[in-house]
Amino acid sequence: MFISGASRGIGQAVAAAFFEAGWNVATLDRRGAGPGITDPRVAQLTGSITSTEEVDAAFRAAEAAFGPVEALVANAGIVADRPLLRMSDADFAATAATNLAGTFRQVRRAARSMVARRRGAIILIGSVVGSIGGIGQANYAASKAALVGLARSVAREVGARGITANVIAPGFIETDMTADLAPQVRAAYLERIPAGRFGAVDDVAQAALFLANAPYVNGAVLPVDGGLGMGH
Repeated sequence: MFISGASRGIGQAVAAAFFEAGWNVATLDRRGAGPGITDPRVAQLTGSITSTEEVDAAFRAAEAAFGPVEALVANAGIVADRPLLRMSDADFAATAATNLAGTFRQVRRAARSMVARRRGAIILIGSVVGSIGGIGQANYAASKAALVGLARSVAREVGARGITANVIAPGFIETDMTADLAPQVRAAYLERIPAGRFGAVDDVAQAALFLANAPYVNGAVLPVDGGLGMGH
């Protein structure tokens, strides 16, 4: 499997879960840090998803090490939160370039070998705010909402070739990102989550493993949010 943004948080947990389940794992991030697993079944690759050339090179390296990629988890993304009236064109463009266009590059490259082999799982890491919105997150929410259209278009286009394309929509997961939230913001969101807690990164990792092994689940949005986004 191939995963971007696996050096920490959700991506690191997903990479570890697939490794523990017996998969070969190729990771891609700008520093080549990977999930910190030293094993021949893990290839930690360096590159940016904002570059077509670097994405293609990473997939070639992954295929040389382990053979055709059978599952993609497109996880890498950025956050540049700003109030709407202070959000610059650059804030919006950079978020879209990474979260949407960068994901598209990975999907396009992964689909190449999947179509030829007539099987594969494409898993995009979205967000609950792609459905419910978020204050100061017009750019981030828009980029994550767009992943649903991307996945469903891919599912319709190549689903008959044994390829699935789905989105996981995490809610508030305990990561470095949520740790920086003000206590009052954390408390306000916690009140809205029926599960009564923030999620763990392993909650998302297990959802990714499920989708990688679910050949008749296609074009779905799987919420992992404790019920925060119910009804959307």
